[in-house]
This record gives sequence, C-alpha cells and structure tokens, in this order.
Amino acid sequence: MTVTALDHYTIAAGDLDRTVAFYENALGLVRGKRPDFDFPGAWLYAGGRPVVHLFVADAPNHAKTGALDHIAFRADGLDATRKRLDALGIAYRQQTVPGTNLHQLFLHDPDGLRIELNIEAG
Repeated sequence: MTVTALDHYTIAAGDLDRTVAFYENALGLVRGKRPDFDFPGAWLYAGGRPVVHLFVADAPNHAKTGALDHIAFRADGLDATRKRLDALGIAYRQQTVPGTNLHQLFLHDPDGLRIELNIEAG
C-alpha cells in the first residue's frame, strides 16, 4: 500500500450550523451530498470533493481522538481572502515563507481548530 493523498478530515462540531457557516463563509467550501448516516453531520466540498466532514460532538459512539495542530489548504486570491476574513470579523495571523512568494494566513474555526491557508502571491 502507498498513501497517495489526503482525502478528508473530520471535525466533532460543537455547533453544527455555526461550523458549517464558518467553512462556507470564511473558506468558500460548499455543503454537499452526505450519506444517510444515523447521526447528524455535514460534508463540505472543495473542487467537487468532500474534504471536510463534520459530525455533532455529542453524537453517540464518537469519542475525541489524538492531538492535531492544524489543517492546511492551498488557496488563491490573497487580497480577496484577507478582505473576506476582515469583513466576517475573523482574526488571522499572516506570514510569508522565507525565500518564497508563499503567504500563509492562520485562523481558527469555531471549535478551535487552527486552519492554515497557503496562497501564492504574484
């Protein structure tokens, strides 16, 4: 077996609607089709793929697991992204990767997960 790519990540959302709204409004992900599981949740899509899976934190048989520092996305439109986050009142920290044109924005989702956006500036 060889791992070829990251498929998705799953978040135990404290407030499902609030978490969905964050990923839709702040990151531009789109809520889409999700299998009919026997617990509440949502799948959020980027580029036609479900990359963020959500379930309600108190769903039965779901325990919190491990330690995760952050999740990183590639994105485009540095100025537009900053304007979007500013308009939504979402705090972020930014830096440039030394020796590159890669800008990084760090922010947190409603459940405290750190999100990193990597954006090439031209």
